[in-house]
Amino acid sequence: MSSHYEAPIREPLILGEKSYHDISVDVGAPILGKANKSWWIVFSIALIAFLWGLGCIVYTVSTGIGVWGLNKTIGWAWDITNFVWWVGIGHAGTLISAVLLLFRQKWRMAINRSAEAMTIFAVVQAGLFPIIHMGRPWLAYWVLPIPNQFGSLWVNFNSPLLWDVFAISTYLSVSLVFWWTGLLPDFAMIRDRTKSPFQQKIYGILSFGWSGRAKDWQRFEEVSLVLAGLATPLVLSVHTIVSFDFATSVVPGWHSTIFPPYFVAGAIFSGFAMVQTLLLVMRKVVNLENYITIVHIEFMNKVILLTGGIVTVAYLTEYFIGWYSGVPYENYTYLSFGAATGPYWWAFWALIICNLIVPLTLWVKKWRRNIVWTFIVALIINIGMWFERFDIIVICLSKDRLASSWSMFQPTFVDIGVFVGTIGFFFVLFLLYARTFPVIAQAEVKSILKSSGARYKRIRESGEDLAGTAADARTSTYAERTNLASASNAANTYHQSTVHADALVDTESKKSEIDLMLAKIGTYDPATQTADDLKKISGVGPVLEQKLHQLGIYTYDQVSKMTKTEYDLLDEIIDAFPGRAERDDWAGQAQNLKQ
Repeated sequence: MSSHYEAPIREPLILGEKSYHDISVDVGAPILGKANKSWWIVFSIALIAFLWGLGCIVYTVSTGIGVWGLNKTIGWAWDITNFVWWVGIGHAGTLISAVLLLFRQKWRMAINRSAEAMTIFAVVQAGLFPIIHMGRPWLAYWVLPIPNQFGSLWVNFNSPLLWDVFAISTYLSVSLVFWWTGLLPDFAMIRDRTKSPFQQKIYGILSFGWSGRAKDWQRFEEVSLVLAGLATPLVLSVHTIVSFDFATSVVPGWHSTIFPPYFVAGAIFSGFAMVQTLLLVMRKVVNLENYITIVHIEFMNKVILLTGGIVTVAYLTEYFIGWYSGVPYENYTYLSFGAATGPYWWAFWALIICNLIVPLTLWVKKWRRNIVWTFIVALIINIGMWFERFDIIVICLSKDRLASSWSMFQPTFVDIGVFVGTIGFFFVLFLLYARTFPVIAQAEVKSILKSSGARYKRIRESGEDLAGTAADARTSTYAERTNLASASNAANTYHQSTVHADALVDTESKKSEIDLMLAKIGTYDPATQTADDLKKISGVGPVLEQKLHQLGIYTYDQVSKMTKTEYDLLDEIIDAFPGRAERDDWAGQAQNLKQ
């Protein structure tokens, strides 16, 4: 079994004194609890942006795409730029879930769920733009190869635009099935933990009757590997086919054989940057710092460095080919001297700074492990990759072979509104997902707890026996028996046969905090009051109950008077399971038990 354990030199992927029960509680807290203020603020901003964009879409459909800044020369502009950008962002989810699963990378387990969700939501945004661009979205089904009575109305299978339809729909379908399969054990966990009959019924349906039997897990592993094998080629194929929209044309700057690998690398580059952006916010808002650690962030930054290097080579290659070919039309492509000094010079240099120069800072380990700087770099890369797609489409179209056709593109407020609206829609979907679906694959994280958890690494380094270390005092009789057996050195004020060794609290050094807390919630008088069974409060086990007794807390009445101030004092005194009392709402539970 020792082969399953990591070398002590490796940093843990799970921080804190976490047990299996703690993982279930922490992952289920955003769903079973109430949304905090930060969630409502971000959701409100995203909803306003979405409604603005929805209004612009309705205006576009009702009036016509002439409200955009398009002209006869530049027939593709912001809409296709946004389409390619969103499709690229969706690549990271499949890469993290499928490719890293096949390579058995443990660090993917805490981030794959949200990356998969991001993939699906990004593809939804991407699909909106070609439909709106048609001008008559209610006739969008005409692009599908459906037998019809219109005679010669049939799709052109030689068109890369039709290949897009098949590639993206396949990508979305496989990603959705892969995502849902991974959610089954987590849905079952929420089903078993919730006290709401309605939620039990809903999550029972969503979990497809998952029971946690060995047969369930065997099929789960088999299906996951099969889907990973199916999804892996899609990482390469989808953006390769998107690149054919440009590479199969004769427009200078587009007709290039480097586009397929260049587009795939750029998609992974921008996708990982977006995953970083989302996870850095989510780990703070949903209190997941112990599961999405600095190690995960550094590994993600290394992938960004790798793909950023590939993109840099592609940029240099494109620039060199444009110069070496001697073709004058190549001087007006998106990566040329003309682009660097022409009317769109600002977009060119935004691309260079955001995608080439800024990511180089991640070579420095100190900056690579700096959360604030990582967040800034991720945002800059997302901006830079949007400018790259803008440069490819607009600059190359603006100056074609006929000088009489040269034209400039100026976006209208509708162009901007539709784009901002899709960003708002994306975050609305992601925030709703974070409140209804487990944002971390708790079943997979539990599978690496003993090999990669900080607590177990410390136990192995000290040479202690691992037997029973996974037991939780609140949920296991093993822990109770073990703690009772080790209580021989307990404080003299408590009887050896009834006190857990782990329940001892240094009441002398914390006397002022204890007095302050008891002044708020009241003291216990054994002569006139009867002690309550505090173990009936969810989250309080035998060990924790005896810790509360040492502090002078014996009754539901005392616990029911606790507020955030008392919760913080309790965390400071006991120094175990920080935030547990507030998350489990001990005061509310005690109030109900009093009645």
